[in-house]
Amino acid sequence: MRIRIVDAFTTRPFAGNPAGVLLLDGSEFPDDGRLGQVAREVNHAETAFAHRLPEDGDADWALRWFTPTTEVPLCGHATLATAHVLHTTGAHEGPVRFASRSGVLRAAPGADGAITLDFPTAPLTEEPVPAGLAEVLGATPVAAFGTGPSVGELLVVLPDERTVRNLTPDLRALARDFERGVIATARADDPTRGHDFVSRCFFPRIGIDEDPVTGAAHTALAPYWSARLGRTALTGLQASARSGLVRTELRGERTLLTGHAVTVIDGELHA
Repeated sequence: MRIRIVDAFTTRPFAGNPAGVLLLDGSEFPDDGRLGQVAREVNHAETAFAHRLPEDGDADWALRWFTPTTEVPLCGHATLATAHVLHTTGAHEGPVRFASRSGVLRAAPGADGAITLDFPTAPLTEEPVPAGLAEVLGATPVAAFGTGPSVGELLVVLPDERTVRNLTPDLRALARDFERGVIATARADDPTRGHDFVSRCFFPRIGIDEDPVTGAAHTALAPYWSARLGRTALTGLQASARSGLVRTELRGERTLLTGHAVTVIDGELHA
């Protein structure tokens, strides 16, 4: 079985967020234990598994995502990576519809080689900053928001871009003492540098200490920053060590996420 490693939300190798992608033969997924084994072996933030669906249905491919420790309900970068593999290998032409745990997700290729994902917008609910979180992060949030079931993490707003970039959280304490991971964000210090806001994402409870570029998180970041900046189309920079750009467009209950992807490994799974 062919397995690809694709760097998503980047135009160059060894940046963005790497994802494993397996296009499966047949019309069903293997058992969850098998999918988990492969995801642990790949050992990236997510590994995507997809198989074809009948032509007369509401979707073209079924899609699931696994971290090294668990299945997740929504993943942006691995969806982008899967669409990239489908298009670059000729397995699918034009827009593709994925059946997933978060409903039907669409991915459309653009003339410039970018791919636009159509995802559900995360509902934001303001809530108190959890006790002890400032000490764990090493910075004091100015606000906190729940992000609903599709994202399921805590969005925290920090005073400025520099604070986000300089975070060195206690990941062990975050995994031990808090039920949710953290999406930390701030407004860009200088929007002329090509991004409107920055973010970093820490999800140690699901086996991801820091996610390099998180598409799903941008379904929560887009409505937050669109409301504050007064524009529906924005660009987010996820300021991890690998870094990546996500172009967002808020369309009510849906959010468009646009980015590029690059295949860096194309090999064979023997086990």
